[in-house]
Amino acid sequence: MLILAFDTATARATSALVRDGEVLGERVSTAVTLLADLDALLRQAGAHVGDLDALAVGTGPGSFTGIRIGLAAARGLALALDLPAAGVSTLAALAAGAPGALPVLDAKRQEIFVPGPRCLAPAELEVEPGVVCVGDGAVRYRELLEARGATVPQDDDERHLPRARFHAALAHDFGPAELVEPIYVRLPDAKPAVA
Repeated sequence: MLILAFDTATARATSALVRDGEVLGERVSTAVTLLADLDALLRQAGAHVGDLDALAVGTGPGSFTGIRIGLAAARGLALALDLPAAGVSTLAALAAGAPGALPVLDAKRQEIFVPGPRCLAPAELEVEPGVVCVGDGAVRYRELLEARGATVPQDDDERHLPRARFHAALAHDFGPAELVEPIYVRLPDAKPAVA
């Protein structure tokens, strides 16, 4: 099965082309270049959109806008190419890339996303001494987490990225892309306009 997988929920978007568990190509960039990245992955692997069997898309939690970009891209591609899709939690993909570690995503507003999923202030996170914390939230709040006994890998460590190859590996129950739901843990920052 040839799966095109991507996640735009964090500041660094990831994408991968995976055939039967083998990673044919992978990219890290931003949500703005997602479609160009997906095209490049197919070209580099010598594949065409007609070769794809399914899509796997990150569903968050993360940036509200980032999640929407990923879901819109998945829905548009699925509709245009008649492909099934599956959603995968960004936290689950991050955990898959760092077995035994605690995934911690930066939720902005001095908050983090952790499994549950939950959104809380970094000071509210209880960690066991020696636990490894990964993700952009772990990097941002390294000092606080390490003061509590956690270990945070170096900033450039591979485990801090929710790699799309793990989305492909975790994806199941493929179906209509319009049924893939985002994981929103809190309300968006935008407020309704007042007339």
